[in-house]
Amino acid sequence: MPIKSYKKYISLFTFVAPAFILYAIFLLIPTIGGMFYSFTDWNGLNRSYDFIGFGNFVEALRDDPDFVGSLLFTLKYVLFMVVLQNVFALLLAVFIESRRKSKGFFRTIFFMPNMISTIISAFMWTFVFAQVLPQLAEKTALTFLDQAWIGDPKVSFFSILTVSLWNGVGYMMIIYLAGLQGVPQSLKEAAVIDGATAFQTFRNVTLPMISHAITICFFLTLNGAFKVFEVVFGLTGGGPGRSTQVITMNIYEEAFSNNFRYGYASAKSVILFVIILIFTFIQIQVMKKKEVEA
Repeated sequence: MPIKSYKKYISLFTFVAPAFILYAIFLLIPTIGGMFYSFTDWNGLNRSYDFIGFGNFVEALRDDPDFVGSLLFTLKYVLFMVVLQNVFALLLAVFIESRRKSKGFFRTIFFMPNMISTIISAFMWTFVFAQVLPQLAEKTALTFLDQAWIGDPKVSFFSILTVSLWNGVGYMMIIYLAGLQGVPQSLKEAAVIDGATAFQTFRNVTLPMISHAITICFFLTLNGAFKVFEVVFGLTGGGPGRSTQVITMNIYEEAFSNNFRYGYASAKSVILFVIILIFTFIQIQVMKKKEVEA
């Protein structure tokens, strides 16, 4: 191999190596270690542990109602978040793209919540739900605002959704905006000349042209919804009781909060990983097929 080729590969490796080393240290090695410990009874503290095979997985899926409950709640949260976040983000993107002026203003306003840390957003909204809304209901005729937004299991789910949407819609909106800006204006004009209404133009021209952006946004929202932690931790802590506990909180509690069953928590993490992998694979296959058809 020529010397120039060696120098080329060495330079590429030099640029890639720092990022890969950090990736291996903080993600790859812990992931492999977690999979290994999922087959043990390690408590995260002692050096000794025993291999128990699939015992942790059987216990989690068969004998742990709290984990199953957190799984069902997470699936419910994922369903609402994937649909609502993408619908609101797309509507906002269409609204902003249709403005002749002040696009930058609206884009900045709707994206700003995404710049705030999720846990900070959760604490901010805790104050709003606990103090601002009850006071507003008392001083106005909006009595429906006087709710136990965090303490009532029937209402706390929608409080979590509200904060999650407020914090995350802006990011998806930017992706949809990028997709909308790539739609040729000539195609829209041709559809209008052919007599298509605004809705028909959007459905038959715009949506197929931004199918790649839809695939990306669905992928990001699906993965983010399954791994939600900060907003629930900051708002309800999984309560009241365990009514709003998501899988990640159940894993955290198992490993670090009370039980210190690190091996068992690792098994639950592997189950979550497999669930995300399956849902992501199905989503990508379906969306890619839609892209080809479009």
